[in-house]
Amino acid sequence: IKLVKKIYKQDRIIGVVTQKNIKTDDPGFNDLYRVGTVAHIIKMLVLPDGNTTIIIRGKKRFEIQEELQSNPYFTAKVRTLEENFPKKGNKKTSALISSIQETAQKILKLNPEIPKEAQVALNNIESPSFLIHFLSSNISADVSDKQKLLELQDGVDRATLLLEYMLKEVKMLELKQEIHTKVSTDIDQQQRDFYLRQQIKVLQDELG
Repeated sequence: IKLVKKIYKQDRIIGVVTQKNIKTDDPGFNDLYRVGTVAHIIKMLVLPDGNTTIIIRGKKRFEIQEELQSNPYFTAKVRTLEENFPKKGNKKTSALISSIQETAQKILKLNPEIPKEAQVALNNIESPSFLIHFLSSNISADVSDKQKLLELQDGVDRATLLLEYMLKEVKMLELKQEIHTKVSTDIDQQQRDFYLRQQIKVLQDELG
């Protein structure tokens, strides 16, 4: 919070890294992943309960090279990691991106909890590299799996691994939908059976 408040008055650029174990209350450098994201603080909000929330936009990836200090906040020497993604025109890459887009559409259809705005955002992404980062940050996967995506230097390797994670998510969502449909059908059948038994009982009572 000290860092955010200081940087918010300056260029608003910070480095964001993830803890290896979220249960660690007071993490040191060894508790952090080495690859993170350079981020621009768009807005800082101090809530009525005293908590501070920030809205940030990722700009590029970086890797920690040297630890400098941990108090009152972490500082380090870093090197930025450039994107490595083939230019348009590569058939294999185009097919891979197309598969990712199609799989993303399936996930949107299968998961009603995803807001409709996500569809609009997805339709307006033209850069393959940005698309990969956008989906990598939004897929339903463990933090360690998302970290693997972030650390992969080769853009095609990252896209391939992302597709693998997305296909697993599709299978899981399809299985959930199948179970939900079966349960709903079973309940409907039970209700019909109950109604039929009630009607038979009424007829039996009327016939004595």
